[in-house]
Amino acid sequence: MRLAYGDEQHLFRETVRDFLAANCTTAHLRAAWSADSAVSPRWAELAKLGVTGLVVPEEHDGLGLGDEELSAVLEQAGYAALPDPLLDTAVATGLLAEFAADAGRLAPIARGESVASVLLPGQAFAIEAEAADLLVIGVAGEGASAEIHVVDPEECALTAQTSVDRSRNLFRVDFEPVPETLVAAGPAAAAALARAADRGALGAAAFLLGLTQRMLDMAVGYARQRVQRGVPIGSHQSVQHHLANVLVKLEFARPVVMRAAYSLARGLPSAARDVSMAKVYAGEAADLAARNALQVHGAIGYTEEHDLHLFMKRAWALNAAWGDVGHHRARVAADLLGDSPAPVTPAF
Repeated sequence: MRLAYGDEQHLFRETVRDFLAANCTTAHLRAAWSADSAVSPRWAELAKLGVTGLVVPEEHDGLGLGDEELSAVLEQAGYAALPDPLLDTAVATGLLAEFAADAGRLAPIARGESVASVLLPGQAFAIEAEAADLLVIGVAGEGASAEIHVVDPEECALTAQTSVDRSRNLFRVDFEPVPETLVAAGPAAAAALARAADRGALGAAAFLLGLTQRMLDMAVGYARQRVQRGVPIGSHQSVQHHLANVLVKLEFARPVVMRAAYSLARGLPSAARDVSMAKVYAGEAADLAARNALQVHGAIGYTEEHDLHLFMKRAWALNAAWGDVGHHRARVAADLLGDSPAPVTPAF
């Protein structure tokens, strides 16, 4: 199943946007900052829309869609700074669908009854590992030594970590691989882990697009209503230039992300390079949006009382997650110079 670009995809995207506008407000975000877990009753409601099962195969109660549709939804999630672990669950379900589809784990995720977390090679921490019902862990290795395990988080030693964005609950995971948790090994596992890392980087790029748009909208709104010397600060050309620069970055980044989603969904040879390009473009757009929005807001933007920090800090966290800009630039350079792209090494 695939939603064609057009009315159906637009309607689905708008439905998700409207739901999040009502159910993921800045008040909800502030509540997530002080909660033990970002997983909330909203997760079950997202499931009713089909969001939690977006990439789950239809035979397991999902929608059976792909990276293009996932990216469109994650951009809307980014605009709301959704704290629920939608991206990490999507990455985990992709691996489960490939290697452990018959274990009965996918349908509960699609129905919003279960949450999955993921820890890929190179990742320091797992998102919402303590609240998750299962954890998909990739073990690094050369070719035949790569492994994928599915474990119960209660069987792992979890150590909470602090993130700049306190709605992202991070955990260091210590576990001992055993034959009972092994679901895949060898070259097939290594290839699947590389695809999963690319899906994570692409999803983070799409989320960053939404965050960029939100910070730009907030800065524009503030520039229109903040008055100095009798006129709105948005009437000053210098302020307009700051905002226009963000818009240009965003408009250049969006088609790059769309191209990467297209390539990854179809398994094109350029997919890894396209994903890295998307992460670079989206990351740079979000970074510029955060800096310029902060400058437009002035001193009030530095305070936690203002909502801007909820979106800036998510952008900073996601810019580093799933490989930062420097890492992905290196991957693009390696590809263009004829060497094999370096594997994604997500970070937090």
